[in-house]
Amino acid sequence: MATIYDVARASGVSPKTVSRVINGDGAVKASTKEAVEKAIAVLGYVPSTAARAMRSNKSGLVGLITGAISLSHSRAEVSGLPDLFIVQGIQKAMETSGKTLLIADTGGQSDRVPQLIRTFEEHRVEGIIYVADHHRKVSLPPVSKSTKLVLANCYDDAGSPAILPNDYQGQLTLVNSLIAKGHRRIAYLSLNARLEATKLRTKGYQDALAAAGIKFDPALLIPADIDTADPDTEVQLLWDAIDRILSLPEPPTVICFGNDRMAMRAYGILRSRGLSLPDDLSVAGYDNHRLITETLYPTLMSAELPYAAIGIRATELLLAMISGTTAEPTTPILIGGPVTAGNSVKDLPAPITKLSSIGRTTK
Repeated sequence: MATIYDVARASGVSPKTVSRVINGDGAVKASTKEAVEKAIAVLGYVPSTAARAMRSNKSGLVGLITGAISLSHSRAEVSGLPDLFIVQGIQKAMETSGKTLLIADTGGQSDRVPQLIRTFEEHRVEGIIYVADHHRKVSLPPVSKSTKLVLANCYDDAGSPAILPNDYQGQLTLVNSLIAKGHRRIAYLSLNARLEATKLRTKGYQDALAAAGIKFDPALLIPADIDTADPDTEVQLLWDAIDRILSLPEPPTVICFGNDRMAMRAYGILRSRGLSLPDDLSVAGYDNHRLITETLYPTLMSAELPYAAIGIRATELLLAMISGTTAEPTTPILIGGPVTAGNSVKDLPAPITKLSSIGRTTK
């Protein structure tokens, strides 16, 4: 294996000059640079990143811990893979950083995380990004002071820098969009009530109603999901929730579903009841998983969950922390997204105010 001294002899310069050419940290004549680069090509010399890291105290390495890769095959149904999309965003943001991304997959075993962090620190990574599969609280072992840590799609009690989806604002904006289309009986069939995202979205739903002067009806809010991987159970829960909603004395004009997959299943359930969408009932989802929203008929209105943006923002924050240009944020950074209109929500006519014969107004 060729060394820097072999390159120096072949190009007729000193090892220090070769180092300047490789690192670009000193003025070198064009002819000298050309000779060195030619010698490097002929000899097949590869600079030692380990040696360079020892000199600069910078490894140029960033670690990423995720469960997206090993678990993606078990979630092949059309449901969205949030952590995989976050990883893709991280990879895009890292492309022009000049640093090398090392990816470690947990295999779905959270007890492996401490060892993965330790392994990354043994390789002297400059920073670590931890990606969770959904918005939740995590508990990670502390990292050394020389290693920067950013959490993506999760947070902890230690106040580690975190990038989170703005679930509250997403549901608030979605419900506001429905109200703007004339809807006032708005049902919400949510995901598991224990999920952090569900708590925040439920508050966004209720606050949007309150701001519009619409009284909250508890009968229109039903969790239609539990912790189960059994598709039959999921369909039964959804069917029951829809049946309860539509059996109300005053049924809703639109139903918001906890995610796009739930909305997709609801299309079939509602049509089996003889309902036409959106003429008889409007439907909205959450995630804007385009494989669902753009292929359903009618296309589905959905609030965007900006997974790629979460990954990109987490990477930008980590790189800025590593370079020292940004202080560590003390509160989570929230990332929001728009509502994609689709054709699944019908515009309702505004109430008409008429003047009666005795001067009273009627609606």
